[in-house]
Amino acid sequence: MASSRRRRGGGPERAADNWERLVRAALKRDRDHLRAGGAAGGLGLAAAVPASLGRTTNIEQILQAADDIEDEDPNVARILCEQAYTLAQNLDPSSEGRGMLQFKTGLQSVIKQKLAKKDGASIDRQNDIQVLWNFYLDYKSRRRVDDMQREQERLRESGTFSTEMGARAMEMKKVYVTLRALLDVLEILVGQSPTDRLHRQILEEIKKIKRSDAALRGELMPYNIVPLDAPSSVTNIIGFFPEVRAATTAIQNCEDLPRFTYDAPQLRQKDIFDLLQYVFGFQDDNIRNQRENVVLTLANAQSRLGLLDGTEPKIDERAVTEVFCKVLDNYIKWCRYLGKRVAWTSLEAVNKNRKIILVALYFLIWGEAANIRFLPECLCYIFHNMAKELDGILDSSEAEPAKSCITGDGSTSFLEKIITPIYETMAAEANNNNGGKAAHSAWRNYDDFNEYFWSRSCFELCWPPAEGSKFLRKPARRKRTGKTNFVEHRTFLHLYRSFHRLWIFLLLMFQGLAIIAFRHGKIDIDTFKILLSAGPAFFILNFIECCLDVLLMFGAYKMARGFAISRLVIRFFWLTAVSTFVTYLYVKVLEEKNARNSDSTYFRIYGLVLGGYAAVRIAFALMAKIPACHRLSSFSDRSQFFQFFKWIYQERYYIGRGLYESISDYARYVIFWIVILACKFTFAYFLQIKPLVEPTNIIVQLHDLKYSWHDLVSRGNKNALTILSLWAPVLAIYLMDIHIWYTLLSALVGGVMGARDRLGEIRSIEMLHKRFESFPEAFAKNLSPQRISSRPVAQDSEITKMYASIFSPFWNEIIKSLREEDYISNREMDLLMMPSNCGTLRLVQWPLFLLTSKIMLANDYASDCKDSQYELWYRISKDEYMAYAVKECYYSTERILHSLVDAEGQRWVERLFRDLNDSIAQGSLLVTINLRKLQLVQRKLTGLTGLLIRNETAGLAAGVTKALLELYEVITHEFLAPNLREQFDTWQLLLRARNEGRLFSKIFWPNDPEMKEQVKRLHLLLTVKDSAANIPKNLEARRRLQFFTNSLFMDMPAAKPVSEMIPFSVFTPYYSETVLYSMSELCVENEDGISILFYLQKIYPDEWANFLERIGRGESSEDDFKDSPSDTLELRFWVSYRGQTLARTVRGMMYYRRALMLQSYLEKRYLGGIEDGNSAAQYIDTQGYELSPDARAQADIKFTYVVSCQIYGQQKQMKKQEAADIALLLQRNEALRVAFIHEEDSVSSDGHATREYYSKLVKADVHGKDQEIYSIKLPGNPKLGEGKPENQNHAIIFTRGDAIQTIDMNQDNYLEEAMKMRNLLEEFRNAHGNHGIRNPTILGVREHVFTGSVSSLASFMSKQETSFVTLGQRVLAYLKVRMHYGHPDVFDRIFHITRGGISKASRVINISEDIYAGFNSTLRQGNITHHEYIQVGKGRDVGLNQIALFEGKVAGGNGEQVLSRDVYRLGQLFDFFRMLTFFFTTVGYYVCTMHVVPECPYS
Repeated sequence: MASSRRRRGGGPERAADNWERLVRAALKRDRDHLRAGGAAGGLGLAAAVPASLGRTTNIEQILQAADDIEDEDPNVARILCEQAYTLAQNLDPSSEGRGMLQFKTGLQSVIKQKLAKKDGASIDRQNDIQVLWNFYLDYKSRRRVDDMQREQERLRESGTFSTEMGARAMEMKKVYVTLRALLDVLEILVGQSPTDRLHRQILEEIKKIKRSDAALRGELMPYNIVPLDAPSSVTNIIGFFPEVRAATTAIQNCEDLPRFTYDAPQLRQKDIFDLLQYVFGFQDDNIRNQRENVVLTLANAQSRLGLLDGTEPKIDERAVTEVFCKVLDNYIKWCRYLGKRVAWTSLEAVNKNRKIILVALYFLIWGEAANIRFLPECLCYIFHNMAKELDGILDSSEAEPAKSCITGDGSTSFLEKIITPIYETMAAEANNNNGGKAAHSAWRNYDDFNEYFWSRSCFELCWPPAEGSKFLRKPARRKRTGKTNFVEHRTFLHLYRSFHRLWIFLLLMFQGLAIIAFRHGKIDIDTFKILLSAGPAFFILNFIECCLDVLLMFGAYKMARGFAISRLVIRFFWLTAVSTFVTYLYVKVLEEKNARNSDSTYFRIYGLVLGGYAAVRIAFALMAKIPACHRLSSFSDRSQFFQFFKWIYQERYYIGRGLYESISDYARYVIFWIVILACKFTFAYFLQIKPLVEPTNIIVQLHDLKYSWHDLVSRGNKNALTILSLWAPVLAIYLMDIHIWYTLLSALVGGVMGARDRLGEIRSIEMLHKRFESFPEAFAKNLSPQRISSRPVAQDSEITKMYASIFSPFWNEIIKSLREEDYISNREMDLLMMPSNCGTLRLVQWPLFLLTSKIMLANDYASDCKDSQYELWYRISKDEYMAYAVKECYYSTERILHSLVDAEGQRWVERLFRDLNDSIAQGSLLVTINLRKLQLVQRKLTGLTGLLIRNETAGLAAGVTKALLELYEVITHEFLAPNLREQFDTWQLLLRARNEGRLFSKIFWPNDPEMKEQVKRLHLLLTVKDSAANIPKNLEARRRLQFFTNSLFMDMPAAKPVSEMIPFSVFTPYYSETVLYSMSELCVENEDGISILFYLQKIYPDEWANFLERIGRGESSEDDFKDSPSDTLELRFWVSYRGQTLARTVRGMMYYRRALMLQSYLEKRYLGGIEDGNSAAQYIDTQGYELSPDARAQADIKFTYVVSCQIYGQQKQMKKQEAADIALLLQRNEALRVAFIHEEDSVSSDGHATREYYSKLVKADVHGKDQEIYSIKLPGNPKLGEGKPENQNHAIIFTRGDAIQTIDMNQDNYLEEAMKMRNLLEEFRNAHGNHGIRNPTILGVREHVFTGSVSSLASFMSKQETSFVTLGQRVLAYLKVRMHYGHPDVFDRIFHITRGGISKASRVINISEDIYAGFNSTLRQGNITHHEYIQVGKGRDVGLNQIALFEGKVAGGNGEQVLSRDVYRLGQLFDFFRMLTFFFTTVGYYVCTMHVVPECPYS
């Protein structure tokens, strides 16, 4: 054995050596990765610190500091690493923690490497403290930390922040991180008992820092958006905004609150959140999360009312009341519905501070409720009881913990005492569904739990919830709690039950049309009596529906409300009796009809009964459904008599009340359906029913026919089965062809609406060219705040130039984004860019692509001109852009020549152009100049500008002098007429300068940015010969520019300033899809020998060429990129941006922040210019706007982006590529936040292994690594239902703002569309009542499917999807039945998070989770609209198998919808015509499609 071990080189020793080599290789690879611009999130051992150490120590920061100072002082880095190892060893000596052994071994290897660099020199560890202290002082001096702190203090006092300060923010943070790590290690090494003067000096420094240097600690505290724990931070100036300061002060107002024990942090004052944490035991990070949420909510509400002034701004009472009423609106309605008094006496009696406390309490409950967030009325119940407890505590002088939240060990925990019992019951029910295979009736879903709180019996649950209650009873074999109010039995009978009014109407109309047809169209008393057979049919069909109600409620009777059961019983006996009675009467009527000399007594009684019932039914229908009668209906509720009959007519739920629309909306969809029904029944009567009357009569009269089937069904029944076979397909087509009529009319109406909304006005690049002049004005009026677009100007002629100056910086940023995305080349970018139009030039300068080749054409016109000056100008002016080009060329030449020369040269330029201007004014230009020499002048001028566009050198300056002299000779001796030529030749001043060689000897090179831009533009104007029709060449770039410019003329709300706009979040759920393609994925070939990269190069050849031009490469293959890591990374992003990847989605959504920064920056410049009395020209430059601290802070207040990467924690632990790629996205996008579920194994007090779940939010820190912002413990595994909505639910607590846009991870966005987001958000205010009687709660957004170019099948799917997301949803919104069909709709965030969230999550039944958000919003009196002036990119399935799976999922989801309570309630509670639209655009579409299959053989 020993010899064997020796041959292998020694077992443990060899393993250690191998490990060290692996560590060295990994560290080298990570350093190379960093130099290539990769994510720093995976660098070195700092990223490998086990989670248990990272939470309890600052080892990660110490190792990061060691890595940062490695090159400066390896010995200090060694000290830090050794101290980190000591800390790890002390915490876990036996290395039992996950990843601890590998971490320690790796750290030992690194220390050995650092020791080896000493080249054998001895190390005196006794001097480590001295070495570290000296380095600390030197580092602090070299980084000018004291100066930084003084500058920060000055900035805090002045409140003024520069762009330069914003650029230095990251550097300052890194310095602070390193200093903090050095101080921590020094403090540990010195200990608390100093032994010498140095030690005492170090401790004094540490105490001084802790006592006075709040900035050093504040800058390092993790925060999300607002550094509330470090309000003095100057690297993020949000805390200095007056509205944020006012909101912070408001929550810190504790004067009238009871005293409570409070561990005061040194950087902020105590506030109401500390009180609530003390009373109810909320988690620390839940407190921090909701503190920021409430501060931002109040601050944004205040900003909409106007900016605050003064050194101590205070929040306005109106802002607090607005937030209070919106957040607690559902709670107030719930109390009113149950007849319970709210937790406060009256709104007027609640002061501002109490309102903020109640809002904070609700948000804290919601933020820690986990899966209970799907139960909005359960949250109301919890809030109601906790608010009452709090009310009693607030009235006392000293606070005490709430009794409901005191645990067994005497501590307080809201999660353990309130949330966990409810969660455990829900989890037990979810486990009972057998992975979704059990029947829906066998277990309680989220809706069942929530609807328990729709009756007053919920208060029998007690407070805190009693463990032995029915509600908290866990399912057992023989004893379980039943469903609540509804049971989702799997049967097609739900179709009839939910939409019985539709089927009854169609069957009765079929019956009536058939009767008229068999009576040969004669309408007489006999026909009328036969038509009255509809009476018994109506009651029998209603009786069938009532029987289905009784049968399908089986399983919910135990938990159903007594009123609901009473209503079922009453309706059952009522319809049984009335059906029998009406049928009996009608039989008597028929007997009277056949009897002679009848007095028609029964007929009159029958008529009175039907008439009376119809009158009562119509009256209740009007009161319940017709908008004009709703006030009368509300008034009649005071009478118990009317209440009883309304209750019998329609069940009363907590939701679904008040589903009525305005008179105009109601009339709109009623007329729509009257047209459809008129066409349908006319077609049915003349082409379906009437042609079958004669064949049916003939078949009935046939006797003694022999059938192949049994005599039992063929003898003596007048050929009934034959007649049934004849009529069955007709009846089936009759029932489904209404969908065809709907499709035809909706296409017509949708087309008219699109034309009215001006969609498609600009549908080609030629139309864009023709209308470009009108874009600046439209942009300024629609996308710019009124304060800017309505600025006063000196003359009316300057208005166009002002509009152009507003439009140009935004247009240029759009063009730059197209270049960054490689849709256009550098040359195309130069031609598409628009001058700032804020200089002294006297005309509007348009982009060069509009003016290309215009000068050449004008020269040709001039050379051929044989008429007057006016005729020549008339010919040129026929092309308005040619006229612009000629004017600009003339004025620019004058200005450039004048700025180039001095003395005699300037005199020559001034006199030349004065003479030319006089000739133009007198109409004698053709006499003054020789037009045939104009092309020669152009060539000389082109040569001059060709030199000037380059950087100045002595040789080029001499060349410019020579070019000017040549231009002088050509103009003076060939271009000008002889009389002017003689004047210039005899001009002594000029003659003397020429003879002495002084003319043009001194050149003033155009170094001014504005002049450089003008020279370059003039050069391009003179040289570019490309046709404007070919710019841009890329079809996607054309499409985007056409849509954007077209949208400028569409009706949209006016833009508010960024400071006053509605804040919003973007929310993307992600699981394990592709984040970023790796090089191996790009280069691997499929069975056909084609790689992804090769395929993309072939379908996007122009974009590939533009990409190579952008990174400075020529024609390259994938192998050529291996020598440059940075180019490799760019290649990976280029490919990923053309697939359905998370990287593409993140880039697109971050355009919102970029657009807001640009808008905020320019608004401040414009408004600042006006206020300061300066011209706007000084404030138009957009260079560096992304570094402006003010613009960045303003954008962060208004925009948040959260990606919910559910298994990101697991991916990091398993070192998956997706985790590294997500970390890279975090590093490249500082405003990006990633939420994920963290799982942690632990041991309970009784020794059992348990697993704990946390909802975490991270961002990239200054080193690019993940920085944990919040970590909120969950009661258990959050995935109880469908994955995607559960993923959304756990992370939605980290969103901010009043709106939330849901974005899938296969979507994209564009900068030009992001500029319109603040206009879209204004739709929520419904300022002009364009959206009906309710403010919108969901804003539908148009999608562009970008996968259409991949294949013909993808193209077909793209067109199908486009028709639905444009024309289809346009009509649905018009008819007030648009739902939420997925992303990218924008939700009213407060409305939805207080009403169950943005989707439903019950297993299987909510498999189409998105549409249930629309159902829920509508049932809760929401309003869903659709808007097409803004669009978002969307990827769709491109393969046949993928498409089949997608269609199968949608169809299966519709099958589940048929069973759902949401569809049942909408089918019952909508008025008849709105119900028709709802049916035929949801489940009815699939029902009609299902009919088509058996009907095909008959067609």
